[in-house]
Amino acid sequence: MSANGFLDALRDEGLTVVEVGDWRTHNRNHKGPWGPVHGVMIHHTVTSGSATTVRLCRDGRAGLPGPLCHGVITKDGRVHLVGYGRSNHAGKGDRDVLRAVIAERPLPPDNQANVDGNTHFYGFECENLGDGKDPWPEAQLLAIEKAAAAICRRHGWTARSVIGHLEWQPGKVDPRGFSMKSMRARVAERLA
Repeated sequence: MSANGFLDALRDEGLTVVEVGDWRTHNRNHKGPWGPVHGVMIHHTVTSGSATTVRLCRDGRAGLPGPLCHGVITKDGRVHLVGYGRSNHAGKGDRDVLRAVIAERPLPPDNQANVDGNTHFYGFECENLGDGKDPWPEAQLLAIEKAAAAICRRHGWTARSVIGHLEWQPGKVDPRGFSMKSMRARVAERLA
């Protein structure tokens, strides 16, 4: 889908969207392919404060240039678009997980890092410290649900196309504080 189609999908799902700078053309496409895209990946940021979080996800940091996702979902439930195309969010992950996402079947354990996820996944970074104590307000959880459902709806995917970073790459723990099983159930209910 085009960047404008992405924006329309999010708005059509009832989300409040904030467009940040030149997000439509801010990407890492010169470093590798973007697509075919097969799913949506959810992350937590290990940050606090919306402005700081959005800036980091847009610009990146030393050794990891931005954008670090396509959209940042802040605690108030807004989706800040910071990039479109290839972004530095997924890294290398498990080919068997990718195959399961494409086939929309249950995920196997992620025990390898042998395929580039930045090619194949939309990424949403969600403002949270990721310590298991920082709360996930309902407005934010609802925005995660809606954002994932919006993309699935546009592509004709089921909720099985929505995964957490912890299900993709060995050693990752995000998102911490809610289960991806419960989020997929929310997305499935919305899509129904």
